[in-house]
Amino acid sequence: MGVGTAQFSAETGRHGEWVRQSNRFTDRITVDSTSPPGGGPDEYGRWPVEPGRYRLVVSLACPWAHRAIIVRRLLGLDVDDVISLAVVDPIRDERGWRFTLDPDGRDPVLGIRFLAEAYQATDPNYRGRVTVPAIIDTLSGRVVTNDYPQITLDFITQWRAYHRPGAPDLYPEALRPKMDALMEEIYRDVNNGVYRCGFATTQEAYEAAYDQLFARLDALENRLSQRRYLMGDAITEADIRLFTTLVRFDAVYHGHFKCNRNKLTEMPVLWAYARDLFQTPGFGETVDFDHIKRHYYGTHDKINPNGIVPKGPDLSGWTTPHGRG
Repeated sequence: MGVGTAQFSAETGRHGEWVRQSNRFTDRITVDSTSPPGGGPDEYGRWPVEPGRYRLVVSLACPWAHRAIIVRRLLGLDVDDVISLAVVDPIRDERGWRFTLDPDGRDPVLGIRFLAEAYQATDPNYRGRVTVPAIIDTLSGRVVTNDYPQITLDFITQWRAYHRPGAPDLYPEALRPKMDALMEEIYRDVNNGVYRCGFATTQEAYEAAYDQLFARLDALENRLSQRRYLMGDAITEADIRLFTTLVRFDAVYHGHFKCNRNKLTEMPVLWAYARDLFQTPGFGETVDFDHIKRHYYGTHDKINPNGIVPKGPDLSGWTTPHGRG
């Protein structure tokens, strides 16, 4: 599930492998919803596209939420009268994601102190982890979706009427079969792979995840040596999904999650590619290394019991020339 920054938990398989929680809320906001404006979902779990109605709740630390932030920015949906944005505190307590960055510790639109309140309002029996990203219906206070892979695809395909002029086509129809296959590999081995390393509870499970992670990074290094972006000469959803893991790699995954064969900065092609994206409008300005480091090192107390946040790494390299024009 979109735990992005999941707590260490008992969700492990028979051999100590970490298993991600399933998405609980999977309704969609679509142009073909039969629900009237202002109404709830139709019988198929589809909500109507209505600018200004929905609120995207994110943590700047979370790579799954970060995808939605970037896509929202690139498409021009990043204005309150289209899809508004709420940012939670990077440090969670036992009650989950908190709106302590807002005055009086309440989200000014939803009026709640914890994202968990929206989850409970939607399903009073819910006992799983409260996760980001989540889209909340501001009229009812209910969670529409926390289905992070579908959120960005729906921003691309269902909100076209509200895209800015000249917005990129991040999910080209002709490329979708190949893109979907590639994104599944990236999810399994890289996006989720770093978590499978960090939260493994046996040496065997850790080493299996580690080997799959670096085998995939090597394959991506080779792929990107032959093209500027994953699917060719234009940025797509696949690049966004890979970027949000790469940008956190040296800061947290290399040490905190024991993904330490080498750093991103020691993989020449991937490092240049990541800098290329970082320096592209819509990417670098959405990265908050302070939130990223404070969250991972400050909330995974079984991995980092003293809660010490590293001073490094040196971040100046992100703005150096990448040579991939």
